[in-house]
Amino acid sequence: MEFFVDKGSVVRQIWGKSDTVLFIFAGASAEFALNKAVDWLYFTGRLPADPLGRLFSTVSYARQIVFSEKTAATQAIAKIAGIHAAVEKNRNAKIPAWAYRDVLFMLIGYSISSFELLERKLSAAEKEEVFRVFYKVGKGLGLQELPSTYEEWLPVRRQHLEDDLGKSSYSIDLYLQYKKHLGLLRYALLIESQKMVCPKRVMELLEFRNVNLLRPAVGMYKLMRRIKLDWLIKAAILPSKYKAEIKALDVA
Repeated sequence: MEFFVDKGSVVRQIWGKSDTVLFIFAGASAEFALNKAVDWLYFTGRLPADPLGRLFSTVSYARQIVFSEKTAATQAIAKIAGIHAAVEKNRNAKIPAWAYRDVLFMLIGYSISSFELLERKLSAAEKEEVFRVFYKVGKGLGLQELPSTYEEWLPVRRQHLEDDLGKSSYSIDLYLQYKKHLGLLRYALLIESQKMVCPKRVMELLEFRNVNLLRPAVGMYKLMRRIKLDWLIKAAILPSKYKAEIKALDVA
C-alpha cells in the first residue's frame, strides 16, 4: 500500500503528537487573524462562532492527508478544494491565490517551529521533507507559483509575511472570540504559546511583549511527557469539551 506520507517520515512524527499539533495551530491562529484575506474565514461565520471547532475540523483534514494511503489523501485534498469552491460560489468571488499559499506556508512554518520547540532541531533534509509533503498538498489543490525547494521557500515565506499580513478589525474581533471561547487562563496560555512559535513579523503586528512567561515551563513539560505524566497538565489546561479530540491526536 502506498501512503501519501512515508511511514518513516518526520512529518508523521510532527503530526502524530497532540502537543505539537496544538502548537502548530496556536501559531496558525495568530497568523490567520492577521491575514489580509481573513474576511473569507468570516464569510461563513464558522470561525468567529466556534474557533476551536474550526481548529479541529482543519486538524482532521490535515491528519487525514498525513496518515492516509495515497488515494484517500488525494480524495481529502479534492474535498478541501470543493469546500473552497462552494464558498467562492456563494460569495461570487475568488479567494486570492496568495491566500491559499499563505495557509500552505503556515503549515510548513509551524510544523517546523513547533517540533523544534518541543522535540529537537530538524536537519536540513528533514526540513526539506516537511516542505515536500505540503508542496504535494499545494499541487493537489492546484496552486501555482510555489517555490520548488525549502531553500527557495524561505525568502518567499518572508515576503508573504511582509505583504499579506496586517492588523485589522477582523484581527481584533478574532482575538476577542479566542478569549470568549477559551476563558482568561487558557487565553493567556494561547498568547504565550504563540510567542514561542510565531515569526517576528507576527509578533510585531500583534504587539506581543518579548517576555515569555511560558518558556521556562517547556523543560518541565518535556520531563513530564518523558515519564508519561503530561496528561495531568493537558487535563488541567484544555477545555473538557475537546479532550477526546485532543487525545485522538496522539498516534501510537
